[in-house]
Amino acid sequence: MPGPILRWRVRRELAVLKTVAALGFALLTVLSLGDPRGMILAGVATLVAAGLALRDVLAPVRLSADGHGLVVVKGFAGSERVPWSAVERIRVDTRTRLTSRTEFLEIDTGDGIFLLSRFDLGAPCQEVADRLCTLRSGH
Repeated sequence: MPGPILRWRVRRELAVLKTVAALGFALLTVLSLGDPRGMILAGVATLVAAGLALRDVLAPVRLSADGHGLVVVKGFAGSERVPWSAVERIRVDTRTRLTSRTEFLEIDTGDGIFLLSRFDLGAPCQEVADRLCTLRSGH
């Protein structure tokens, strides 16, 4: 019998925020009809925010794991199954610049690296890395 399936997903609040931002930029685009530069900028912002919101709807689960391996989001809304035997390393990459600190969960398969932020996972990267390492080792 297979073990539990763990899933990490984008928080709904962030998806809603991106949707509201897309609607706000769309309104700004309409209000900028007399200003070509403003209309172009607001239009581009609308498309970017709408694209990010659409990705959250199409692929809300960015990472799942079970006793056999991982399923990681790949591309815009696709996914890739990675068996545990293909995972070479799981770690948290932390970078600090000036006063900003970023963390990414890094899953190295030898053939590629998957990077996921806390915004992708809806949880702290170190917490996810610890759970994955525990699941991978079978404890």
